[in-house]
Amino acid sequence: MGKRGKIGKVATALILTLWSGMTAAGECRDDQVLLRGDWGQARFTVELADDEAERAQGLMHRESMPQSAGMLFVYPDERRVGFWMKNTLIPLDMIFIDATGTVRKVHHRAKPHDLSPIMSGKDTQMVLEINGGLAERLGIVPGSEMQHPSVASDRAAWPC
Repeated sequence: MGKRGKIGKVATALILTLWSGMTAAGECRDDQVLLRGDWGQARFTVELADDEAERAQGLMHRESMPQSAGMLFVYPDERRVGFWMKNTLIPLDMIFIDATGTVRKVHHRAKPHDLSPIMSGKDTQMVLEINGGLAERLGIVPGSEMQHPSVASDRAAWPC
């Protein structure tokens, strides 16, 4: 990666942290997700989709989403899940996360209106959707860790 790419990655992570507002160290909030890895750390302000109706609606019909925002889909247990982009107007990155808060898979730049299924592994309990291309720009990869109250503290790779 060239110097320009490294600077862009650092600037994006800094902007995400500043835009989303800081919380006290160790404070977990339902409306914020923290991600960390060898690439650094990022904070997203999220909407929770933790029931069937909210998960079905997702981010459909939205014309835009702030850079530091996303939606966190939470399931009652680990399972295989599938997403499609019907009625979704913006490209999205889908970050598939297990019960420990560990990223297992990242699907980059899902195409608006595409009906092709985007499947997780069988160990998915949460999915974080963010703006398309952002996961790659930040360097979010499998093995990254998420901090959020929906991750049981006794199982969390990065507890609250």
